[in-house]
Amino acid sequence: MTTTPGTSDMRGSAGTVRRQEPIGSGFGMRSTAEEVLRGIDVVGRTAIVTGGYSGIGLETTRALADAGMRVVVPARRPAEAREAVTGLGDRGAGGSVEVAAMDLADLDDVTAFAEAFVESGRRVDAVINGAGIMACPEGRVGPGWERQFAVNHLGHFVLVNRLRPAFSEDGTRVVSVSSAAHHRSPIRWDDPWFGDGYDKWEAYGQSKTANVLFAVHLDALARDAGVRAFSLHPGAIATPLQRHLPREEMVAAGWIDEEGRVINPDFKTPEQGAATQVWAATSPHLVDLGGLYCEDCDIAVPADRAEPPAAGVADYAVDPGQAERLWAFSAELTGVDAFR
Repeated sequence: MTTTPGTSDMRGSAGTVRRQEPIGSGFGMRSTAEEVLRGIDVVGRTAIVTGGYSGIGLETTRALADAGMRVVVPARRPAEAREAVTGLGDRGAGGSVEVAAMDLADLDDVTAFAEAFVESGRRVDAVINGAGIMACPEGRVGPGWERQFAVNHLGHFVLVNRLRPAFSEDGTRVVSVSSAAHHRSPIRWDDPWFGDGYDKWEAYGQSKTANVLFAVHLDALARDAGVRAFSLHPGAIATPLQRHLPREEMVAAGWIDEEGRVINPDFKTPEQGAATQVWAATSPHLVDLGGLYCEDCDIAVPADRAEPPAAGVADYAVDPGQAERLWAFSAELTGVDAFR
Protein backbone atom coordinates (compact mmCIF):
# COMPACT_ATOMS: atom_id res chain seq x y z
CA MET A 1 0.00 0.00 0.00
CA THR A 2 1.31 3.44 -0.88
CA THR A 3 0.80 6.68 0.95
CA THR A 4 -0.97 9.35 -1.03
CA PRO A 5 -1.18 13.07 -0.27
CA GLY A 6 -3.32 13.66 2.78
CA THR A 7 -3.23 10.04 3.92
CA SER A 8 -1.21 7.92 6.31
CA ASP A 9 0.10 4.40 5.85
CA MET A 10 -1.22 1.74 8.29
CA ARG A 11 1.92 -0.40 8.07
CA GLY A 12 3.58 -1.63 11.24
CA SER A 13 7.21 -2.53 11.82
CA ALA A 14 9.52 -3.88 14.45
CA GLY A 15 10.24 -1.67 17.42
CA THR A 16 10.38 -1.42 21.15
CA VAL A 17 7.48 -2.35 23.40
CA ARG A 18 5.77 0.66 24.91
CA ARG A 19 4.25 0.74 28.37
CA GLN A 20 0.51 0.91 28.93
CA GLU A 21 0.20 4.66 28.45
CA PRO A 22 -2.20 6.63 26.21
CA ILE A 23 -0.61 8.17 23.14
CA GLY A 24 -3.12 10.95 22.53
CA SER A 25 -4.78 9.43 19.48
CA GLY A 26 -7.29 12.24 19.07
CA PHE A 27 -10.18 9.79 19.32
CA GLY A 28 -12.27 8.67 22.24
CA MET A 29 -15.21 6.74 23.62
CA ARG A 30 -17.74 8.12 21.12
CA SER A 31 -15.56 7.89 18.00
CA THR A 32 -16.87 5.60 15.26
CA ALA A 33 -15.11 3.09 13.05
CA GLU A 34 -15.66 5.31 10.04
CA GLU A 35 -14.11 8.29 11.82
CA VAL A 36 -10.90 6.51 12.87
CA LEU A 37 -10.32 5.40 9.26
CA ARG A 38 -10.47 8.88 7.73
CA GLY A 39 -7.20 9.82 6.08
CA ILE A 40 -5.74 6.30 6.23
CA ASP A 41 -5.02 4.59 2.92
CA VAL A 42 -6.18 0.97 3.20
CA VAL A 43 -7.26 0.52 -0.41
CA GLY A 44 -6.29 -2.90 -1.73
CA ARG A 45 -5.36 -4.28 1.68
CA THR A 46 -6.86 -7.53 2.98
CA ALA A 47 -8.37 -8.15 6.41
CA ILE A 48 -9.79 -11.29 7.96
CA VAL A 49 -12.51 -10.48 10.51
CA THR A 50 -13.97 -13.30 12.59
CA GLY A 51 -17.47 -12.46 13.78
CA GLY A 52 -17.60 -9.94 10.95
CA TYR A 53 -21.28 -10.38 10.20
CA SER A 54 -22.92 -9.52 13.53
CA GLY A 55 -22.82 -6.74 16.10
CA ILE A 56 -19.63 -4.71 16.21
CA GLY A 57 -18.03 -7.22 13.82
CA LEU A 58 -20.51 -6.25 11.11
CA GLU A 59 -19.73 -2.57 11.66
CA THR A 60 -16.02 -3.39 11.45
CA THR A 61 -16.55 -5.15 8.13
CA ARG A 62 -18.66 -2.28 6.85
CA ALA A 63 -16.10 0.39 7.75
CA LEU A 64 -13.11 -1.50 6.33
CA ALA A 65 -14.85 -2.45 3.09
CA ASP A 66 -16.22 1.05 2.58
CA ALA A 67 -12.66 2.37 2.99
CA GLY A 68 -11.42 0.08 0.24
CA MET A 69 -10.24 -3.08 2.00
CA ARG A 70 -10.92 -6.63 0.87
CA VAL A 71 -12.55 -8.23 3.91
CA VAL A 72 -12.82 -11.98 4.41
CA VAL A 73 -15.40 -13.05 6.98
CA PRO A 74 -15.09 -16.64 8.26
CA ALA A 75 -18.49 -17.66 9.59
CA ARG A 76 -20.07 -20.59 11.41
CA ARG A 77 -23.33 -19.71 9.64
CA PRO A 78 -22.15 -18.67 6.15
CA ALA A 79 -25.62 -18.27 4.63
CA GLU A 80 -26.63 -15.88 7.40
CA ALA A 81 -23.30 -14.06 7.04
CA ARG A 82 -23.71 -13.57 3.29
CA GLU A 83 -27.13 -12.06 3.83
CA ALA A 84 -25.81 -9.73 6.55
CA VAL A 85 -22.91 -8.36 4.47
CA THR A 86 -24.82 -7.92 1.21
CA GLY A 87 -24.05 -4.50 -0.26
CA LEU A 88 -21.06 -3.73 1.94
CA GLY A 89 -18.13 -2.23 0.08
CA ASP A 90 -20.34 -0.70 -2.60
CA ARG A 91 -19.25 2.90 -1.98
CA GLY A 92 -16.85 2.83 -4.90
CA ALA A 93 -13.57 2.69 -2.94
CA GLY A 94 -12.76 -0.76 -4.30
CA GLY A 95 -13.52 -2.69 -1.13
CA SER A 96 -15.21 -6.07 -1.08
CA VAL A 97 -16.53 -8.66 1.36
CA GLU A 98 -16.15 -12.41 1.02
CA VAL A 99 -17.67 -15.03 3.32
CA ALA A 100 -16.15 -18.44 4.00
CA ALA A 101 -17.25 -21.27 6.29
CA MET A 102 -15.39 -21.73 9.59
CA ASP A 103 -16.40 -22.89 13.06
CA LEU A 104 -14.02 -21.75 15.80
CA ALA A 105 -15.14 -24.65 18.00
CA ASP A 106 -13.78 -27.15 15.46
CA LEU A 107 -10.01 -26.84 15.09
CA ASP A 108 -10.00 -29.01 11.96
CA ASP A 109 -12.46 -26.56 10.45
CA VAL A 110 -10.27 -23.62 11.46
CA THR A 111 -7.26 -25.32 9.89
CA ALA A 112 -9.17 -26.00 6.67
CA PHE A 113 -10.18 -22.34 6.34
CA ALA A 114 -6.66 -21.07 7.03
CA GLU A 115 -4.99 -23.55 4.68
CA ALA A 116 -7.41 -22.65 1.89
CA PHE A 117 -6.62 -18.97 2.39
CA VAL A 118 -2.87 -19.63 2.34
CA GLU A 119 -3.17 -21.80 -0.77
CA SER A 120 -5.05 -18.98 -2.56
CA GLY A 121 -1.77 -17.05 -2.62
CA ARG A 122 -3.26 -13.95 -1.00
CA ARG A 123 -1.59 -11.94 1.73
CA VAL A 124 -3.39 -10.79 4.87
CA ASP A 125 -2.60 -7.37 6.30
CA ALA A 126 -4.86 -7.47 9.35
CA VAL A 127 -6.50 -10.26 11.34
CA ILE A 128 -9.24 -9.12 13.72
CA ASN A 129 -10.25 -11.88 16.11
CA GLY A 130 -13.69 -10.62 17.05
CA ALA A 131 -15.94 -13.68 17.17
CA GLY A 132 -16.83 -15.10 20.53
CA ILE A 133 -19.39 -16.33 23.00
CA MET A 134 -20.24 -14.82 26.37
CA ALA A 135 -21.59 -16.16 29.64
CA CYS A 136 -23.09 -19.20 27.95
CA PRO A 137 -24.31 -22.40 29.63
CA GLU A 138 -21.59 -24.90 30.41
CA GLY A 139 -20.36 -26.76 27.35
CA ARG A 140 -17.38 -28.81 26.26
CA VAL A 141 -15.37 -28.74 23.02
CA GLY A 142 -12.93 -31.26 21.60
CA PRO A 143 -11.36 -33.42 24.31
CA GLY A 144 -13.35 -31.72 27.07
CA TRP A 145 -12.13 -28.12 26.92
CA GLU A 146 -14.41 -25.50 28.47
CA ARG A 147 -16.32 -23.97 25.58
CA GLN A 148 -15.67 -20.24 26.11
CA PHE A 149 -11.91 -20.73 26.45
CA ALA A 150 -11.88 -23.06 23.43
CA VAL A 151 -13.89 -20.81 21.12
CA ASN A 152 -12.71 -17.38 22.25
CA HIS A 153 -9.03 -18.26 22.64
CA LEU A 154 -7.93 -21.63 21.24
CA GLY A 155 -9.83 -21.28 17.96
CA HIS A 156 -8.18 -17.93 17.31
CA PHE A 157 -4.79 -19.24 18.45
CA VAL A 158 -4.95 -21.94 15.78
CA LEU A 159 -6.30 -19.53 13.15
CA VAL A 160 -3.45 -17.03 13.53
CA ASN A 161 -0.79 -19.75 13.64
CA ARG A 162 -2.18 -21.46 10.54
CA LEU A 163 -2.39 -18.14 8.68
CA ARG A 164 1.28 -17.34 9.35
CA PRO A 165 2.49 -18.15 5.79
CA ALA A 166 0.02 -15.61 4.41
CA PHE A 167 1.14 -12.70 6.57
CA SER A 168 2.14 -9.66 4.54
CA GLU A 169 5.78 -8.88 3.91
CA ASP A 170 4.88 -5.26 4.65
CA GLY A 171 3.73 -6.19 8.14
CA THR A 172 0.55 -7.73 9.55
CA ARG A 173 -1.46 -6.55 12.52
CA VAL A 174 -3.29 -9.06 14.68
CA VAL A 175 -6.07 -7.63 16.83
CA SER A 176 -7.46 -9.68 19.70
CA VAL A 177 -10.87 -8.46 20.85
CA SER A 178 -10.95 -8.91 24.61
CA SER A 179 -13.20 -7.21 27.16
CA ALA A 180 -13.18 -5.43 30.49
CA ALA A 181 -14.53 -8.77 31.68
CA HIS A 182 -10.92 -9.98 31.80
CA HIS A 183 -10.95 -8.44 35.29
CA ARG A 184 -13.24 -11.29 36.38
CA SER A 185 -10.53 -13.94 36.21
CA PRO A 186 -6.86 -14.60 35.49
CA ILE A 187 -5.93 -17.91 33.88
CA ARG A 188 -7.05 -20.62 36.29
CA TRP A 189 -3.97 -22.81 36.02
CA ASP A 190 -5.21 -25.20 38.70
CA ASP A 191 -8.59 -25.76 36.99
CA PRO A 192 -8.86 -24.11 33.55
CA TRP A 193 -11.75 -26.38 32.50
CA PHE A 194 -13.93 -25.69 35.57
CA GLY A 195 -13.97 -29.28 36.69
CA ASP A 196 -14.71 -28.13 40.24
CA GLY A 197 -17.82 -26.17 39.26
CA TYR A 198 -18.77 -23.90 36.38
CA ASP A 199 -19.26 -20.15 36.64
CA LYS A 200 -20.30 -18.59 33.32
CA TRP A 201 -18.84 -15.16 34.07
CA GLU A 202 -15.57 -16.43 35.48
CA ALA A 203 -15.19 -18.68 32.44
CA TYR A 204 -15.83 -15.72 30.14
CA GLY A 205 -13.35 -13.62 32.10
CA GLN A 206 -10.64 -16.29 31.81
CA SER A 207 -11.14 -16.44 28.03
CA LYS A 208 -10.87 -12.67 27.76
CA THR A 209 -7.68 -12.65 29.81
CA ALA A 210 -6.38 -15.26 27.39
CA ASN A 211 -7.16 -12.89 24.50
CA VAL A 212 -4.95 -10.21 26.06
CA LEU A 213 -2.09 -12.56 26.92
CA PHE A 214 -2.20 -14.02 23.40
CA ALA A 215 -1.49 -10.58 21.91
CA VAL A 216 1.29 -9.90 24.42
CA HIS A 217 3.26 -13.02 23.52
CA LEU A 218 2.49 -13.04 19.79
CA ASP A 219 3.95 -9.54 19.58
CA ALA A 220 7.03 -10.63 21.53
CA LEU A 221 7.59 -13.63 19.26
CA ALA A 222 6.94 -12.02 15.89
CA ARG A 223 7.53 -8.28 15.98
CA ASP A 224 10.99 -8.63 14.43
CA ALA A 225 9.23 -10.22 11.44
CA GLY A 226 6.86 -7.26 11.13
CA VAL A 227 3.92 -8.81 12.99
CA ARG A 228 2.38 -6.55 15.61
CA ALA A 229 -0.42 -7.58 17.95
CA PHE A 230 -2.88 -5.64 20.10
CA SER A 231 -5.80 -6.49 22.35
CA LEU A 232 -8.68 -4.29 23.38
CA HIS A 233 -11.91 -3.65 25.23
CA PRO A 234 -14.48 -2.45 22.69
CA GLY A 235 -16.81 -1.02 25.34
CA ALA A 236 -20.26 -2.04 26.48
CA ILE A 237 -22.56 -2.47 23.49
CA ALA A 238 -25.96 -4.13 23.11
CA THR A 239 -25.38 -6.83 20.47
CA PRO A 240 -26.24 -10.50 19.86
CA LEU A 241 -23.26 -11.35 22.11
CA GLN A 242 -25.77 -11.15 24.98
CA ARG A 243 -27.92 -13.91 23.48
CA HIS A 244 -27.32 -16.24 26.44
CA LEU A 245 -28.26 -13.68 29.10
CA PRO A 246 -31.80 -13.65 30.52
CA ARG A 247 -33.49 -10.26 30.17
CA GLU A 248 -33.99 -10.04 33.93
CA GLU A 249 -30.23 -10.35 34.47
CA MET A 250 -29.55 -7.43 32.12
CA VAL A 251 -32.32 -5.38 33.75
CA ALA A 252 -30.85 -6.06 37.20
CA ALA A 253 -27.42 -4.99 35.92
CA GLY A 254 -28.89 -1.66 34.77
CA TRP A 255 -28.12 -2.27 31.11
CA ILE A 256 -31.69 -2.23 29.75
CA ASP A 257 -35.23 -1.54 30.91
CA GLU A 258 -38.09 -4.04 31.02
CA GLU A 259 -38.85 -3.37 27.33
CA GLY A 260 -35.29 -4.16 26.28
CA ARG A 261 -34.20 -0.58 25.63
CA VAL A 262 -30.63 0.38 26.53
CA ILE A 263 -30.66 2.75 29.51
CA ASN A 264 -27.02 2.70 30.59
CA PRO A 265 -25.43 5.97 29.41
CA ASP A 266 -22.02 4.33 29.16
CA PHE A 267 -23.15 1.91 26.44
CA LYS A 268 -21.84 2.55 22.94
CA THR A 269 -23.53 2.16 19.58
CA PRO A 270 -22.22 -0.70 17.39
CA GLU A 271 -20.48 1.91 15.20
CA GLN A 272 -18.67 3.25 18.28
CA GLY A 273 -18.01 -0.24 19.60
CA ALA A 274 -16.23 -1.18 16.37
CA ALA A 275 -13.94 1.84 16.48
CA THR A 276 -11.20 0.59 18.80
CA GLN A 277 -10.58 -2.63 16.89
CA VAL A 278 -10.53 -0.78 13.57
CA TRP A 279 -8.15 1.79 15.08
CA ALA A 280 -5.87 -0.96 16.41
CA ALA A 281 -5.81 -2.66 13.02
CA THR A 282 -5.08 0.42 10.92
CA SER A 283 -3.82 3.43 12.88
CA PRO A 284 -0.46 4.91 11.86
CA HIS A 285 -0.09 6.02 15.49
CA LEU A 286 0.65 2.39 16.36
CA VAL A 287 3.56 1.90 14.00
CA ASP A 288 6.49 0.56 16.03
CA LEU A 289 4.16 -0.35 18.92
CA GLY A 290 2.66 -3.67 19.91
CA GLY A 291 1.69 -6.05 22.67
CA LEU A 292 -0.58 -3.41 24.18
CA TYR A 293 -4.16 -3.37 25.45
CA CYS A 294 -6.38 -0.62 24.04
CA GLU A 295 -9.58 1.09 25.12
CA ASP A 296 -11.64 3.92 23.63
CA CYS A 297 -9.33 4.23 20.60
CA ASP A 298 -6.14 4.70 22.60
CA ILE A 299 -3.70 2.70 24.70
CA ALA A 300 -5.33 1.86 28.03
CA VAL A 301 -3.80 2.62 31.41
CA PRO A 302 -3.27 0.00 34.14
CA ALA A 303 -6.48 -0.79 36.01
CA ASP A 304 -5.41 0.97 39.21
CA ARG A 305 -5.22 4.27 37.32
CA ALA A 306 -8.37 3.94 35.21
CA GLU A 307 -11.22 6.39 35.71
CA PRO A 308 -14.76 5.11 35.01
CA PRO A 309 -16.24 4.33 32.57
CA ALA A 310 -12.77 3.20 31.43
CA ALA A 311 -11.62 0.02 33.12
CA GLY A 312 -7.92 -0.22 32.22
CA VAL A 313 -6.00 -3.48 32.06
CA ALA A 314 -5.24 -5.90 34.89
CA ASP A 315 -1.57 -6.53 35.63
CA TYR A 316 -1.94 -10.29 35.24
CA ALA A 317 -3.37 -9.87 31.73
CA VAL A 318 -0.24 -8.16 30.39
CA ASP A 319 2.32 -10.13 32.39
CA PRO A 320 4.95 -11.48 29.96
CA GLY A 321 5.55 -14.60 32.03
CA GLN A 322 1.86 -15.45 32.09
CA ALA A 323 1.67 -14.75 28.35
CA GLU A 324 4.55 -17.11 27.60
CA ARG A 325 3.03 -19.80 29.81
CA LEU A 326 -0.35 -19.51 28.10
CA TRP A 327 1.27 -19.69 24.65
CA ALA A 328 3.11 -22.90 25.58
CA PHE A 329 -0.09 -24.35 27.09
CA SER A 330 -2.10 -23.48 23.97
CA ALA A 331 0.53 -24.92 21.65
CA GLU A 332 0.58 -28.15 23.66
CA LEU A 333 -3.22 -28.44 23.57
CA THR A 334 -3.57 -27.72 19.85
CA GLY A 335 -0.31 -29.07 18.45
CA VAL A 336 0.24 -25.80 16.58
CA ASP A 337 3.07 -23.29 17.01
CA ALA A 338 4.15 -21.44 13.85
CA PHE A 339 6.06 -18.59 15.50
CA ARG A 340 8.91 -20.46 17.22
